[in-house]
Amino acid sequence: MATLVSLGVITSEQALALPREAFASKSLAEALNAVGGQPATSDQVQIVSPDIAENGAVVPVGAVSKIPNTTEIYLLVEKNPTPLAAAFMIPAGTEADVQTRLKMGQSTNVLAVVKADGKLYSAVKETKVTLGGCGG
Repeated sequence: MATLVSLGVITSEQALALPREAFASKSLAEALNAVGGQPATSDQVQIVSPDIAENGAVVPVGAVSKIPNTTEIYLLVEKNPTPLAAAFMIPAGTEADVQTRLKMGQSTNVLAVVKADGKLYSAVKETKVTLGGCGG
């Protein structure tokens, strides 16, 4: 975290605002509540991930938001022991397009939750995993 602040990627205020309790959540509902509540489905949010992942230990997942004023993107994996897998703070004036690799223990839904103008929006995509990554 300190590295991101020192590089200017995020401000110290953004670092303090990261949802630490959300990362400790044990259910999808708990994680959604921790990041702000139930999001509305939007076709302006897109998940970029394979339909089938051969290795659940390294599943490439991305999210793109076309919603103006997107400030945060969260990636959640529904059936993981701790569903919130990633949180991204989007600086003003930048494209809301993030990529990462997630660990998935089984086939499940991946959710991208976007915060824009204080409201939450989401998209859901099922990803099938042939070899588990969370102890599977």
